[in-house]
Amino acid sequence: MVASATPFRSSSQARDPWLGSFLCAFAGWALDGFDFFLVVFSLTAIGHSFSKDDKTIALALTATLALRPVGAFIFGLIADRYGRRIPLTINLLAFAVIEIFTGLAHTFIQFIVIRAVFGIVMGGQWGVGASLAMEKVPIRLRGVLSGLLQEGYAVGYLFAAASYFLLYDRFSWRPLFFLGPLPALAAAVFVAFNVGESDVWKRTHQKNWRALWRTLTQNWKLLAYVTLFMMTMHMTSHGTQDLYPTFLERQWGIPAKERAFLSALSMVGGIAGALSVSTLSDKFGRRRSIVLALVGGLCVIPMWAFSHSLPLLIAGAVLIQFCVQGAWGVLPAHLSELSPDSIRGSLPGLGNQCGVLLASVVVYLEAAFVRNGRYSDALAATAAIVFVLAILMTMLGSERRGAVFGEAP
Repeated sequence: MVASATPFRSSSQARDPWLGSFLCAFAGWALDGFDFFLVVFSLTAIGHSFSKDDKTIALALTATLALRPVGAFIFGLIADRYGRRIPLTINLLAFAVIEIFTGLAHTFIQFIVIRAVFGIVMGGQWGVGASLAMEKVPIRLRGVLSGLLQEGYAVGYLFAAASYFLLYDRFSWRPLFFLGPLPALAAAVFVAFNVGESDVWKRTHQKNWRALWRTLTQNWKLLAYVTLFMMTMHMTSHGTQDLYPTFLERQWGIPAKERAFLSALSMVGGIAGALSVSTLSDKFGRRRSIVLALVGGLCVIPMWAFSHSLPLLIAGAVLIQFCVQGAWGVLPAHLSELSPDSIRGSLPGLGNQCGVLLASVVVYLEAAFVRNGRYSDALAATAAIVFVLAILMTMLGSERRGAVFGEAP
């Protein structure tokens, strides 16, 4: 049953300040994006430091992605059992430590291990932060704030790009990882001493581990759906982003800095899309808004992949990320609303991270589709297929737009 999209807030919600919680969740997700893309930008330089080629250093990214479901499982269950504040604080503190050790790593083995541990931390951030934020924000603002929260990752990308191009030539890659610990520590201290526990969690959490585990296993069908749904959503994201810089280099001959600028510009379009579509979802519904954004993405594919002029190419890059991130902006609110109260910390995050693990094959398949150096054909075909799959999975699901957390649906 779909709950009414009413601006009603319970008395406990009205008493519980939400802005600080939201900003800390946003900061945590932005910092994760910042760190992840620092490795992406610095891949070749890191390889030179450890005398490894790009392919070998890329194992660090694989290790991060592979361990994300583990982090979602561990931090999510702790959040459902003991509250959102404790695991979010630990997560932010762990992030700060990992940043320092990443910059100080002296061997390739050390670097890989540290990046694997980061995968656990990164995997735990999204579900815990989203559950705390979405349980506290006013229902009437849940949609737009969902989009803003999700695009913390894009903001992290932009800061990573700016840091790399402003500082790398002078300081190399190691000091870049020393930029993250201080804001992470500040956010951790704020959460520990200024953020109140979620009132929804206080009213609905399970009293012991056995009851929590039973509730999670009883909702295995929902977890399976969220995993497959998020697999298709991650395919839309990675299928339009990961191989795109290579396409710009191989087919358009665009130099590295110009490619990075174009990618960053597309991210700005993505942020605008997330805020726009997530706001619309409060009125038109979560699933309908996601489908609308993805259909828009299908329509943009020809301009995105087959443009014959630079202005059209740029417009296609911005518009397709407007659509993709527009659909993604709805997800924190949508998944939080779908999840039962007592497992909101674990189920959405675990489904999300298992989804990205399953979706990781999409870039390999996309590269395999390339024939005679024509990346445009491979990108267009992949995008069309994964957009359709994501639309179908969205339509197969349900929604509880405007659900009042802590009360029976």
